[in-house]
Amino acid sequence: MKSNDPLHGITLEAILNHLVNHYGWVELSFIIPINCFKSKPSVKSSLTFLRKTPWARKKVEDLYLEVVSGKGGSDR
Repeated sequence: MKSNDPLHGITLEAILNHLVNHYGWVELSFIIPINCFKSKPSVKSSLTFLRKTPWARKKVEDLYLEVVSGKGGSDR
């Protein structure tokens, strides 16, 4: 049985790494203005925050889906 969830099987760490590689921390912090992307950003600290903050995680997941579907370019 196949899941209808497009994020099924993709870890939050993989999503975050993909976005950082695509945009970089600076641009990512403008698109999603949260402190863990602005002040001394790291994957580890960002994962800790995103796992505890559902609204921020949702924004990151939505942006990832835009990027992989070809709708989220780096011209934001």
